[in-house]
Amino acid sequence: MKRILTILVVITLLVVTYGLWKKYNGIWVANSPTKENIVELIKTASQTPVPGENKTTMPLSVPEGYRISIYADGLVAPRDLELDPNGVLLTSVTSKGKVVALLDNKTETVLSGLNKPHGIAFANGKMYVAETNAVSTYDYDSNTRKATNKNKIIDLPGGGGHFTRSILIKDSKIYVSIGSTCNVCVEYDSKRASIWYANLDGSDFKLFSSGLRNSVFMAVNPKTNQIWATNMGRDNLGDDVPPETVNVIKEGANYGWPYCYGNKVPDKETNPQNSKFDCNKMEAPELMFQAHTAPLGIAFLDNNVLVALHGSWNRTIPAGYKIIKFVSGKEEDFITGWQRNDNEIIGRPVDILVKGTEIYISDDKAGVVYKLQKI
Repeated sequence: MKRILTILVVITLLVVTYGLWKKYNGIWVANSPTKENIVELIKTASQTPVPGENKTTMPLSVPEGYRISIYADGLVAPRDLELDPNGVLLTSVTSKGKVVALLDNKTETVLSGLNKPHGIAFANGKMYVAETNAVSTYDYDSNTRKATNKNKIIDLPGGGGHFTRSILIKDSKIYVSIGSTCNVCVEYDSKRASIWYANLDGSDFKLFSSGLRNSVFMAVNPKTNQIWATNMGRDNLGDDVPPETVNVIKEGANYGWPYCYGNKVPDKETNPQNSKFDCNKMEAPELMFQAHTAPLGIAFLDNNVLVALHGSWNRTIPAGYKIIKFVSGKEEDFITGWQRNDNEIIGRPVDILVKGTEIYISDDKAGVVYKLQKI
């Protein structure tokens, strides 16, 4: 009898261990140190003849006619990218509480001592910075790249499972994306899992759209002048459910979370029999793609959509870790190679910024900003 009990205990432990491995192995894969340094790989490859470098020795595969290089390194974990009024590239280093300017292979600290800063924007001579608990304006000197005279204009709910706050300025309004506190739950703070907007001085702060679990990045479609945003679907429903999405953000629209996902599919855990919220009333996504790839940065290139996939953790086989492009709604790879194999990730793309014929990409795992340019 004891032997049978021992066998049952061992089997139970093995099943539990395997279940935990399936669920959390991706966290280790995504965040573990790498054997290879992408900075050295790219710098070494750049010494080879241009015609062959993108297809042979380069660690990253880029589109034909492009060349990728390291624009800045040693940044720890750069996130949001923004151009200042003089066209100088700035990035938030959320984990270090600062914003830095990137100039000729050197960095200058613009702001420090902040509370998890993420979103950056400029308007009317002011610099806007979104910390996890507030949006503030600064007087910004474009010549010295110094920001002074902090003025908090909007209070935000801080922290939570999704603590980054992103901002976008459009048509004299500031839009603020606030992620959920959890994987899936009913929020008691209406500011969560939604996008809000206000006047540029912070007044008249009100809800714009809801049901957005974690829309970390937003961008204006230059053709339609609409706001598009990436959104991360919930975890723990399997490797391929629910799909990640890109949404066209509309005033008053509800995008389903936590009761629905994908294209109006009820979540059986939170919305059995479609009884708590009618998923037919949710706004359908503009684009859907592989679950758990963690879409972050979004940008427009020649009327096509670029999306940075930060990469999975809640998936048996890692997925994402690349930049994809949608041409007339059809997905194709744009930059790949950060995932070397199933057990080694050498980088995780975050934000994308298009500046003329140049494209800048932040990577918070490798601690770099890349520059992709036409050749």
